[in-house]
Amino acid sequence: MNILLIGATGTLGTAVRSALAERGHQLFTVGRTGGDLRYDIADPEQVTALYEAADAAARAAGGPLDAVVSTAGDVPYKPVARMTAADYTAAFHGKVLSQLELVRQGVPRVAERGSFTLISGVLTREPIPSGSAASMANGAVEAFVRAAAIEIAPQRVNAVSPTLFTESVPDYGDFFPGVRPVDLADVAQAYVRSVEGGHTGRIYEP
Repeated sequence: MNILLIGATGTLGTAVRSALAERGHQLFTVGRTGGDLRYDIADPEQVTALYEAADAAARAAGGPLDAVVSTAGDVPYKPVARMTAADYTAAFHGKVLSQLELVRQGVPRVAERGSFTLISGVLTREPIPSGSAASMANGAVEAFVRAAAIEIAPQRVNAVSPTLFTESVPDYGDFFPGVRPVDLADVAQAYVRSVEGGHTGRIYEP
């Protein structure tokens, strides 16, 4: 498949890139500062430009764009009492609107039976102090996935909602007491399942 991978240079994106490449897929990587294509998906106009570039790259590779995979999303972490309206707006733009735009603008760009795989996270179901913006954003992404799935068929849309990465426990483990971590390789396999499988409207919780 020709796959557009957003956030390919990040911790999760690197693992997902390796897993999909090992399956023989053609990847077009996207990042703000790294990757084959340099775009900020938090800007809807840049999403438009990204799809134009990705479509050209996929056609040059011999086919349409078959899948869009997102591993990126920025949110602020602060106690609720210190959060501002701008902070919540930033979380919405950084993780929700950016991914919604990938689907909204991607529907006419992706193959008829292509797919979208978005990223949410464990804080939807296991909130932590200072994580209200992340919980809000993750929940919005998951609600959108379920709603969009019934409208865009035969195209598919799913989300991967991982918990704390095992590899990140030394840095972030104290923020997730009692939460069982998951290896990055296992999270990457959830992306493979979404891209290559037949599910839609599914929230994978590796």
